[in-house]
Amino acid sequence: MLLKDRPLTCLLLIVIIFLSLSVQSCSSNSTNINDNDNTTPILSCEIVNIFPHDPEAFTQGLIWDDGYLYESTGLYGSSSLRQVELKTGKAIKNIPLADNYFAEGITIFDDKIFLLTWREEMGFIYTRDTFQLLDTFSYPYEGWGITTDGDFLIISDGTPVLHFLDPKTLDEIKQVKVHDGLFLVNWINELEYIEGYIYANIWQSDRIAVIEPGTGKIVFWLDLYGILDNVQHHENVDVLNGIAYDAENNRLFVTGKLWPAIFEIKMIETIP
Repeated sequence: MLLKDRPLTCLLLIVIIFLSLSVQSCSSNSTNINDNDNTTPILSCEIVNIFPHDPEAFTQGLIWDDGYLYESTGLYGSSSLRQVELKTGKAIKNIPLADNYFAEGITIFDDKIFLLTWREEMGFIYTRDTFQLLDTFSYPYEGWGITTDGDFLIISDGTPVLHFLDPKTLDEIKQVKVHDGLFLVNWINELEYIEGYIYANIWQSDRIAVIEPGTGKIVFWLDLYGILDNVQHHENVDVLNGIAYDAENNRLFVTGKLWPAIFEIKMIETIP
């Protein structure tokens, strides 16, 4: 009887070992976003400074220009465009959007602020200095993030697609799909162009993707897991969102929706 049961016992052991290895394999890949090849470097960061941020600001876009932060905040009935002092977190200029618009990303090109809206397929163009509305423009997709490389306006729509627009005609010139290895990456959100790369928040993630604009390839991830634990915050804080770069002083800032702080961070490693 024991001899007859031994093949069955061996088979059960093989099945158990196989299932165990399968579980370990899934676990090892669980920290990667839409990727299973584990080849894209993941960099960590250190906090250089912490600055106050309006905890009621549902941050959608964040940029640095000429000594100030410019910020767009979302939600229907609460959307706004702001000029903000870094050291105090106070808005020295603040204009609301109409209640039927949900503000999204912003960027500055040629002293003009380009602001997206979420589902309204409508963008607004303001003067940088006075926030005077100059014009509007339309696009046939959701508006999420926007940045500029000096030649194009680059827009994300929550999918892997980045749209490159002529900043003068606002015609779409090309598209690039963001990928990590063989896998497309969804939920591309707020964008910032920094020294030849596009930095992108990934919605519902604690990581920033650093993207090669010409190919859409993610060259590395910046992991910000746990950064909010360094300050006191209320329980209704939302996701990491908001990247700004001070090119003159080589300072990188990040924040999130309803976060009480803006963090100046420094990457521990350099681009591979």
